[in-house]
Amino acid sequence: MDNKIAEIKQQFLSELEKAENSADLEAIRVAYLGKKGFVTELMKEMKGLSNEEKKTFGQKVNVIKGEVTDKIAEKNQELKEKELQKEIDSMPEFDISMPPTLGEGSYHPITLVQRQCERIFKSMGFTVEDYAEVVSDYECFESLNIPKHHPARDMQDTYYLENGQLLKSQTSAAQNAIYKKYKDALVNDGVPIKAIFPGRCFRNEATDACHENTFFQMEGVMVDKNISISNLIYFMKTMLSEVFQKDIKVRLRPGFFPFVEPGFELDISCLICGGEGCPSCKHSGWLELCPCGMIHPEVLKAGGIDPDEYTGFAFGLGLTRLVMMKYGIKDIRDLNGGSLKSLTQFTDDE
Repeated sequence: MDNKIAEIKQQFLSELEKAENSADLEAIRVAYLGKKGFVTELMKEMKGLSNEEKKTFGQKVNVIKGEVTDKIAEKNQELKEKELQKEIDSMPEFDISMPPTLGEGSYHPITLVQRQCERIFKSMGFTVEDYAEVVSDYECFESLNIPKHHPARDMQDTYYLENGQLLKSQTSAAQNAIYKKYKDALVNDGVPIKAIFPGRCFRNEATDACHENTFFQMEGVMVDKNISISNLIYFMKTMLSEVFQKDIKVRLRPGFFPFVEPGFELDISCLICGGEGCPSCKHSGWLELCPCGMIHPEVLKAGGIDPDEYTGFAFGLGLTRLVMMKYGIKDIRDLNGGSLKSLTQFTDDE
């Protein structure tokens, strides 16, 4: 029996050495480990052995079976590496010193305007925060004074995931986390909460010249003692004058947002049509740019801040619409279309 096992092992190693591809290797595997393979057939020869002999012989068969399995796995990896190297060797040479044929790339206009806004707000003492795109219902709605079944949810047709989370429909989803992050510094050290948090938002909307299902916003908040609407107006006008490098005609009108009270819509005169009316501004001459207002007391409470002692303002700047105004882009869909002809005309002003 021992001689037969040694013979099968020697024969296997000889055939394995000659295998040149995966098909050869599979044929060898079947010949030795298949239902009628050489190693499998050894087990049938145990019938005439005593119990003690069966135990000893069975152990030897298991050893060779394990060796054959391991050798086949090693050979398989070796053949894969050879095939990969052969593919690499057959590839044409690539000269990395050759100049690019398409020229240098350029930043997306939304990236440029976002960075510009970040620089402006940093100069006014704001920190820049990042936040997730997949959030909980509590973050996006409940912590913002929008409980379940509140009619305000109808204004945001939201993408929900199977696990109950959702793609954030507004950058306001980060507010609760921001308040909790900085509340100790506010209460213990008297350091105001001043933060902006840009990000991508998602809503299941019908697309047109001024609406997209994927767009960018920049949320901003400031919380301290004796914060008023005048503080909000100052920061907004300062930011807009810096972005456009000229005086911008704006208007404030009442607006309802559950997380602010009172709430406003800050509109700017449409820079594409000069206020005369066009598809981008729905022929009104004005473009809604910045929902804003004083932070609702319930929202401050949810963030662990006492609304009897502290007040604050919040705004949601439409970065995508700001880009349209700055660069005169008439259709919001051009920004997500991936057209190099449209996007490569923008260069960084830095």
